[in-house]
Amino acid sequence: MSYQTIQHHDASQNAKKMRLIYGSQRLSWKARIAPSPSNTLPLCKWLAGLLRVTLIGALAISGCNSKDAGEHADKQDRQSQQEKGSAVSKPVKKEFGEASWYGPGFHGQETASGETFNQKKMTAAHPSLPIGTKAKVTNLENNKKVEVRINDRGPYADDGRVIDLSSAAAKKLDMKKDGTAQVKIETKPVKKKRSVKHSSKKK
Repeated sequence: MSYQTIQHHDASQNAKKMRLIYGSQRLSWKARIAPSPSNTLPLCKWLAGLLRVTLIGALAISGCNSKDAGEHADKQDRQSQQEKGSAVSKPVKKEFGEASWYGPGFHGQETASGETFNQKKMTAAHPSLPIGTKAKVTNLENNKKVEVRINDRGPYADDGRVIDLSSAAAKKLDMKKDGTAQVKIETKPVKKKRSVKHSSKKK
C-alpha cells in the first residue's frame, strides 16, 4: 500500500495579501493626486486675483470706449448745429435802386459809425443796413462791381436813392460822371452790431 503526499496550496492567504497590497497602492495614488487643503488655498487666491484683474481691465476698456464714443457724438452734434446755424444766419439780401456818391465836401467829417469819413476808402452810407455790413454793389448799366463797408447813414434825398457811395467806390463803378446809377446791393447779416451815431451829413 503506497501513500501519496499531496501538498495543499493555501491561495486564500496570498489573495488576501495581494488585495492588501493593491488597496494600499490605490490609496497611495489617490493620496498623491488629491489636492490637499494647504495646496488648494493659494491656487484659489491666485485664480481670484487673476479674475479681479481681468474684470478691472475689461471695465476700464469699456469705459474709455464709451467716453470716446460720447465725445465723438457730441462733436458731430456741435458741428451739425454750427453748420445749420451758419446756413440759416447768412441769407443773402438783395436790394435794387438808385445809387449816388459823396466825397470832397464831407471828407474828414465824422460818420454815423464814429470814424472819420475818407472819400478814398471803399465805404458807403445806407439808411437801414447795420453799421459794419459789407455790401457788394453792382452797377446794372455796365455790370461793374465793388465791395463797400457801410459806415454812415444816408442818402437823405427823397428821390428814391438807396445808397450813397464814397468817391473811390463810385469811381470803380464808373458812375462819377453821371452822378447816379441803377445798382443792385447784395448783403449778408453781420455778427456784431456797433453803436450808431447820427451823422451830420445831409445830402
